[in-house]
Amino acid sequence: MHFFSGDLPFAKSNQEALKNILIVFAKLNPGIRYVQGMNEILAPLFYVFRNDPDEEYAASAEADTFFCFVELLSGFRDHFCQQLDNSVVGIRSTITKLSQLLKEHDEELWRHLEVTTKVNPQFYAFRWITLLLTQEFNFADSLHIWDTLLSDLDGPLETLLRVCCAMLILIRRRLLAGDFTSNLKLLQNYPPTNISHLLYVANKLRVQSLG
Repeated sequence: MHFFSGDLPFAKSNQEALKNILIVFAKLNPGIRYVQGMNEILAPLFYVFRNDPDEEYAASAEADTFFCFVELLSGFRDHFCQQLDNSVVGIRSTITKLSQLLKEHDEELWRHLEVTTKVNPQFYAFRWITLLLTQEFNFADSLHIWDTLLSDLDGPLETLLRVCCAMLILIRRRLLAGDFTSNLKLLQNYPPTNISHLLYVANKLRVQSLG
């Protein structure tokens, strides 16, 4: 994206702002510091603030982004803390919740993935969850998904897990027909999809859970 890449002064200043935020975050959080991938979560926040039509707000983008980045990561920071990997708040625990959610809504697909073809959800869900799906979709689609994650009253993590579960259900036919290799490749390179439909399916999972 020209917004972040290249040698133009605008892109350079945007890169500098991201670097400043990550350095300050790392210094304030010595137990976590900087973990690869944090920049992927930071970039959408800064992009939205920096492109605010109100120039006064846009000028404060770096400070506003830092505040929101800290707030957002407060709910996800344990995923970046290696010492907590095996704890109830670590990334493995969250991946297990996704696995249980899939089993609850589509046991046939869960069984085929985890029992028959032995596709460990960590092989694909680790990136999905830690990077909040920023690597699976283009930037505009990621922003669309984030609108839902950040506005849902259940909180971003519960919503994220439903979206991840919906992603599996949407390609269930291909997954059920696949073996370990083809399924892993498909899940690590998620196919283009209609984001509105994905979010609709994810929301239906909430309704079914309540029912």
